[in-house]
Amino acid sequence: MSTAVSEKEIFDGVVSIVGPHAKNAEALAKVNNETTILKDLGVNSARLVDVIIQMEDKFSIEVTDEDAEKVMTIGDAVSIIKSKI
Repeated sequence: MSTAVSEKEIFDGVVSIVGPHAKNAEALAKVNNETTILKDLGVNSARLVDVIIQMEDKFSIEVTDEDAEKVMTIGDAVSIIKSKI
């Protein structure tokens, strides 16, 4: 993936990955950087692992366990991905 990826493209990519796992469609419809993945979207913690693996694949990055533990919100995911591409 090229390094010229905009924050919006990363955000949209994260939302597209998280979306199928979200149990709260209303929260997903108005998702923003502050939206929490587990609490607001209702993604369970086991699915969060799948989400992080999909983010690694989509953006050709490696997310360490330490970074993965910091992924609480959509914005956290965007920041971590942005720092690695």
